Amino acid sequence: MKVLTTKGAFRSALAEARAGGQSVGLVPTMGALHAGHLSLIDAARERCGLVAVTIFVNPLQFGDDTDFNAYPRRLQEDVACCESAGVGVVFAPSENETYPAGRSGTSVVPGPLASRLEGASRPGHFVGVTTIVTKLLSLADGCVAFFGEKDFQQLVIVRQLVDDLDLPAEIVGCPTVREPDGLAMSSRNRRLAPADREAAGSLWRSLVAGRDAVAGGERDPQVVASAMEKVLGEQQAVVTDYAAVADPLDLSPLETIGGEVRLLVAARVGSVRLIDNISARPAA
Repeated sequence: MKVLTTKGAFRSALAEARAGGQSVGLVPTMGALHAGHLSLIDAARERCGLVAVTIFVNPLQFGDDTDFNAYPRRLQEDVACCESAGVGVVFAPSENETYPAGRSGTSVVPGPLASRLEGASRPGHFVGVTTIVTKLLSLADGCVAFFGEKDFQQLVIVRQLVDDLDLPAEIVGCPTVREPDGLAMSSRNRRLAPADREAAGSLWRSLVAGRDAVAGGERDPQVVASAMEKVLGEQQAVVTDYAAVADPLDLSPLETIGGEVRLLVAARVGSVRLIDNISARPAA
């Protein structure tokens, strides 16, 4: 396995693989790898000849330096994890290598979807996402890129980004991997205090309540959202940011539920902000 830190070396390694007849599976991450990331690596390995994992804590995605500085960094453990998982290339650049002109250099600004839900709560977040994803896909120069459905809005925005800018990549969404109590795997889970970790299970329970309401015949999106909010509100440690029912293709708000929808929640549990989502559909 190659561990690379420069853009030139990364681009060359992937070009060499393609020249040798291998397809490239790209798994972009911010490190602190867990079972969710490993599921993306597994999906990439099943489909592609070479799996490349990028590890970079992207400062443009964070609204404040406190959250950025608190994000876990464990590069040595992540590299060992990648090697055990059959990864061929790890790209772990420095901030200066990634943004040589500084954080205030050229940015890629996404469309209106980026101003809703997570975008409304975290202004500028998706500019950071689309900027770094554009850079990575351009460096890869022809790949299949794997993203988790836990960050569903991000997945939708990245797909739109690739279509709009004709980037040389196919985007594959992979199912969310969950803890035994349903909590979505996340690097942020490590920061939860024990009592908050127990309370965090309410995000999954709220989504289940919403899914059950849809399956039971409820057609009013606001009633479904209220059912999710009620479950989140039962935990004192949980402060709800949003509970939403949206179109699964573009996450636009709905006036009525007539088919498959996406349920999305975000909440602060103690000092940690968590998000989650699931698909729901009326019973046949």
